[in-house]
Parts: sequence; structure tokens; C-alpha cells
Amino acid sequence: MDLTTMPTPAGPLTIVVDDEGAVLASGWTTDPGELVHLVAPDLRGDGSLKERRDLGPVTGAAVRYLEGDVLAIDDIDVRQRSGPFRSHAWDVLRGVPPGAPVTYAELAAKAGRPAAVRAAAGACGFNAAALFVPCHRVVRTGGGMGGFRWGLDVKRWLLAHESGSPGPAAGTGGGAPLTAG
Repeated sequence: MDLTTMPTPAGPLTIVVDDEGAVLASGWTTDPGELVHLVAPDLRGDGSLKERRDLGPVTGAAVRYLEGDVLAIDDIDVRQRSGPFRSHAWDVLRGVPPGAPVTYAELAAKAGRPAAVRAAAGACGFNAAALFVPCHRVVRTGGGMGGFRWGLDVKRWLLAHESGSPGPAAGTGGGAPLTAG
């Protein structure tokens, strides 16, 4: 597995990819261990990690996203493993457009199980590939933020970024350059 950590206005973003360049995990942390344990064991290979400055198309897509092309991440290959509903919910999440958040109930309905609101929330909670599988685009009924593994400040920043609102910088990365580090 290869990884890179890049500065973002919401704090440092670490991305882990497999040998084919598919995203296995990503999140606002500098600790790869926080991400590797989220990757399904059969996707970890030998478990070794190699830090790289550039992950090719993945890094490029993340930089373009941060520069304002919020659709840049849509075509990046992501690999996660789980049961049928959760895997399908992750696919559905990839179709939620930026700037148009859905509720957990709407995600459950879009995933074909309207009564499975808790399962939809679980799909968000167990999502290893934050940003690339945009679970941050799911909010509570009534507009509350809900949860986010990487913190509500990061979620707020992502939602504001995708809606075109400037919003305050989140975390410790405010004002950081938008290039791979």
C-alpha cells in the first residue's frame, strides 16, 4: 500500500491506495494507523506502507477538488469490503451530488431500504474512504450535522466548500497550500 499526506484547509489529509492506485482509505489525520485498521484485511496485502509524495491520478483529483473542481474525485477508483447493503450504500453515496446533502433517511431510501436509516448511518460510520465516498454529504433530518469520523469542523468545511461558500478554515490546516506535500 502507498500513502501520501497533503495539506488542506481542513487539516492534513492522508490517502492510502493499493498497488493499482485504488483508494483504500482516506481521512484527516497524519497517522496512517488510523486508516489502515479501516481497510478490510483482504485488501491490505502484506500490510506494508510506502510513503509517496504523489499518488498520480488520486493526488491530482484531490488537489483539483480542493481548488474548487468538486467533481474531480468522482471517477477515482475506491475499494472497500462489507456486506451487500453497506457496499451498495457506499455506491449510492458516490452519486450524491456536491452541494446537495441528503439525510440519513434519504440515503436509506436511495439505497433501496427506506426503513434502514440506522444501517445507512452505519454505512457512513464505517466508510474508510472519506472524501472519495462522500459520507460528509449526509446530514440529519432537520439539517443537523450528524457525525463524521474526522470531526464536525472538517464536515462543515467540506459542505461549505462544495456549496461554494467560503466558510472558515477547519482544523489546523487553514491557509495551507493545496499541493501534495
